[in-house]
Amino acid sequence: MKIEIPTGAAYILQQLNKHGYEAYIVGGCVRDSLLGKQPNDWDITTSAKPEEVKAIFHRTIDTGIQHGTVTVLVDREILDDGSGSLASHTDYAFEVTTYRVDGVYTDHRRPESVCFTASLEEDLKRRDFTINAMAYNPEQGVIDIFGGQEDLEKGIIRCVGEASERFDEDALRILRAVRFAAQLDFVIENQTREAMRDQAKFLKDISAERICTELTKMIVSKHPERLEEAYELGLTNIFLPEFDRMMQTPQNNPYHLYDVGRHTLQVMRAVSATPVLRYAALLHDVGKPECRTTDETGVDHFYGHQELSAKMARTILRRLKLDNDTIDQVCRLVRNHDYGLSGDGPGMKSFRRFVAQLGAEHFADFLEIRKGDMAGQSAYHLEQRRQVIAHMEAMYAEIIEQKQCLKLSELEISGKDLIAIGVKPGPDMGRILKALLDRVLEEPELNTREQLLAIVKESYL
Repeated sequence: MKIEIPTGAAYILQQLNKHGYEAYIVGGCVRDSLLGKQPNDWDITTSAKPEEVKAIFHRTIDTGIQHGTVTVLVDREILDDGSGSLASHTDYAFEVTTYRVDGVYTDHRRPESVCFTASLEEDLKRRDFTINAMAYNPEQGVIDIFGGQEDLEKGIIRCVGEASERFDEDALRILRAVRFAAQLDFVIENQTREAMRDQAKFLKDISAERICTELTKMIVSKHPERLEEAYELGLTNIFLPEFDRMMQTPQNNPYHLYDVGRHTLQVMRAVSATPVLRYAALLHDVGKPECRTTDETGVDHFYGHQELSAKMARTILRRLKLDNDTIDQVCRLVRNHDYGLSGDGPGMKSFRRFVAQLGAEHFADFLEIRKGDMAGQSAYHLEQRRQVIAHMEAMYAEIIEQKQCLKLSELEISGKDLIAIGVKPGPDMGRILKALLDRVLEEPELNTREQLLAIVKESYL
């Protein structure tokens, strides 16, 4: 099979060959190309040593030179196809890594040393899975020593060589196996699975940042429900033990079909594949095991689980080292995911206050979590719940259409206006503006300059 290589990568291969070195694109870009997908990165491996690569190309960056990796920057002029416009590929930086053999691993994370080799086969032997251990150049085609193409065709995740050795080298590969299975909808080969189960404990040696990267890729894939496989193999017990408790917590309640964990997996499948929504779906009920009570009729209840779930979500996401903005957005959705659940839904005044504290820009995500939550529940009173959501959507549309005020910046007066009528700058001014917003949330029609100034004069001056 011919792989269409970006102009810049093809140029690097050509130049390395011209100077007498072997060179191939390698790893994920070969895998994705064979699957008919557009690769995100184009990595190159070569028999040339780093200093030899640097001697051939004028613009390089010592990305990881101790491990044999140099980033080559291809001049834009080289990519010009002669038509007056640049070639369609817009990446001009490519990582070029020397064939290498890793030394002894002592911490399940990284080798103690790296030795360069002249053998492509030796380099490919150290890679994680067969589907990631293929190389390609235009002259020789695909170099597939370990059966990667066959495993792609069969939909199998299988380690190169002995699975236990690959996982002993880098325990993160244990989680990567489930991540690739989720992204590609592949099955994990039996010997690989057993080695994962046996060596899951080594994930404790992996940094939270690396765990988080793989977990995020898994849950934003087309099959986030494959997190259940990570649970079955004992992986989540190491880095997300709260999920194990969810998988072991029943929901004996007419609104539910599944235990807390399997309900959560259904919700994850039902929402859009963004980190915020998928993490919110993953953690929206994380407090339920702690809050579970059973009444005299045998029905389970989970009073107060929203607040506890939000608190636990913040702790978990900080432990995983997610960024603060993502954490804040996820916790906001978790805390509010059950809003409007009871009765016939909220009235307009309380709903307007809810949107104000939530933030109008987050309402679409709130709706998606609410609908996703229902997708993981039973049909009990389902139509009534759908009507409540439709009612909230209609109220939100009215708020937006009428441009009703939801925050201080949307008030028709500002601090300057208050100063002009005699209010002194300071804490009192802030309290007055907040009081005005509170009035306007109750009565949107009051949000005119004249009426707000009249209220201030009457009540505060």
